[in-house]
Amino acid sequence: MIEISMDMEQYDCPFIDTTADHDVSFAATHWNFDSAARELETRMVVDGSDRWALEAGLDALRDHPNMRNFDLVTKREGVAQIRTVIDETDAMNTIRSNEGYVTGPFHIEDGSEIWHVGFDQATEADGALSELERNNEFDVVEREEVGLPEMQDLINNAGAAMTLINGCRDLSDTERDTLVEAARGGYFQAPREADLGTLAEEFDVSKPAASKNLRRGQQKLLEHVTEALEKLEE
Repeated sequence: MIEISMDMEQYDCPFIDTTADHDVSFAATHWNFDSAARELETRMVVDGSDRWALEAGLDALRDHPNMRNFDLVTKREGVAQIRTVIDETDAMNTIRSNEGYVTGPFHIEDGSEIWHVGFDQATEADGALSELERNNEFDVVEREEVGLPEMQDLINNAGAAMTLINGCRDLSDTERDTLVEAARGGYFQAPREADLGTLAEEFDVSKPAASKNLRRGQQKLLEHVTEALEKLEE
C-alpha cells in the first residue's frame, strides 16, 4: 500500500473557498461517497475564531454554488457540527479513477486541505499525482510504502492509540497549555531551561497554581500512557 498525505488546494471545493475567505476550519468526522450520485456526504466539526466568524463561515458555506445540501446539527459558541453533501470535485474524481481511496480524515484551514489517500500500487499513485497537477495545486507532505506487518501493527494497536488520544482530550485548556509551554520552554530538560516561575509569569498565575496545573496534566496523561502500555503488552 502506498500512503500519501497532501496539502491540497482544490478550485471547486466549497470548504476550501470558505476557509480562504473566513476565519474558520473544518475537520471531517465521517464521510461517505455515493458513486452512483457522484456526491460526497460528510459530517464536519467547524471551528471559528469566534462566534461571529463561525456564523459568517457557515453562511458562506451554505450559499456556496457547489453545496448540494447543508444541515446544521448543533452549535455552541465558536464551534458547530454540520452535515453536508457536495458534488464530486475534480480531485476526488482523479483519486477514484486511479483506484485510490481515503485513508484518514480531512482537515481544511486557510484555503487548503490535508488529504490522506492510499493506493495499492505505486503506478496508480504516480498516475493520480500526475493527473492532479493539471487542475489542482498541491504539495506531497509525506509518502510511504506500508507493508502488511506495519498495517497489522497499526490495526492491532489502534486501541492503545485511542487511549493516548483520549488522554489528550481529557486535559483542560489550562492543563494542556501549561504542559505545552513547559515542554517547549525546556522545563523537562536537564538542566532545566524553564522553571515554575517562568510558567507562572507566562500564564500570569502564582507558582503554586502553575505547579498544580502542571501536575494535574501530567497525572492525567500518565494514567492514559500506563493504560496504553498495558494494551500494547496484550
